[in-house]
Amino acid sequence: MLINEVENIVGLSKKSIRFYEDNHLLNPKRKDNDYRYYDEEDIKKLKIIKFLRELDVPIKELRELNEGKISLKDCLNNRIQKIDSLKLNFDKVKEMCQEIIKDDVTYENLNIEKYFKEINILNKKERFTMNRELPSKGKRIGGAILASLIFSGIFIFLIGLICYFQITEVEKCPWPLFWFLMLILGLPVGAVLINLIKRIKEILGGEEDEASKY
Repeated sequence: MLINEVENIVGLSKKSIRFYEDNHLLNPKRKDNDYRYYDEEDIKKLKIIKFLRELDVPIKELRELNEGKISLKDCLNNRIQKIDSLKLNFDKVKEMCQEIIKDDVTYENLNIEKYFKEINILNKKERFTMNRELPSKGKRIGGAILASLIFSGIFIFLIGLICYFQITEVEKCPWPLFWFLMLILGLPVGAVLINLIKRIKEILGGEEDEASKY
């Protein structure tokens, strides 16, 4: 079946499904027209991935599960340890909040130095947990920028070449034609830059964030 059907059956968006494919968790077959074709085994695997993501299993560990490097038991034990660690952090935050309430501290006279060091340590731990998979985002953004620079560079080179001959040659191109050529060559560059911005926003706030919900 095609990705539109899979989307309805599994309850995952196309972006999420392709995100998992990009992370080598899924390898659907391709038809002659190069469309991805998903069989029952792919559907089953996507349902398992969705379930484990609901348990907040990281992509890295899903890959290791998929490659047989770790067992499901080890994976879930890792989750329990991390949950216990987070619970301990939240308990500390809760105690801090209760202490502030007990001392009847107001917004205006809150002594931030008293609590800052401890809360800063907790925040660092939380950032480490949340940012484990950021390198893959960086790779995606770098690839998008590189492709855009190469494509834009070709058109900018052509624009520069035409401008050079327009300025140096005695027999110049008619100015209306010159500006028409500039417009025709400049439009793709503008379109590439707009698409690059959209793509970066999609990577930062779309594909991976959306997939991280599952």
